Amino acid sequence: MKKLLTGLLAMFMGFTVMAQAPATAAKKEVKATKAKTEKAEKKAEKVEKKATAATPATPATPATAVGPTKKDGTPDKRFKANKAAAAPAGPTKKDGTPDMRYKSNNKNAGKKKA
Repeated sequence: MKKLLTGLLAMFMGFTVMAQAPATAAKKEVKATKAKTEKAEKKAEKVEKKATAATPATPATPATAVGPTKKDGTPDKRFKANKAAAAPAGPTKKDGTPDMRYKSNNKNAGKKKA
């Protein structure tokens, strides 16, 4: 009797494993296609970011240009009048930001602390 029950149990377990095998293969295929679509979406987002980053900045209005301008409306830096208009007030760092160690750049330099 034990052998009969063990055999039936083994057959039952074997059938359940066989029935599940194709389902797991299908799940793996679904996961693979999902991964491919996610990669494609990420790639498309990267391309889109590059495209938006490559767009030129808005041109300066002609009112800000003192001297001659280019066709797109930005001041032409080859002329002295436009160079003087864009010159910073005081010394700057290598990255172009004002150096706050100098009095001419520091707004709070002349004020006393209370």
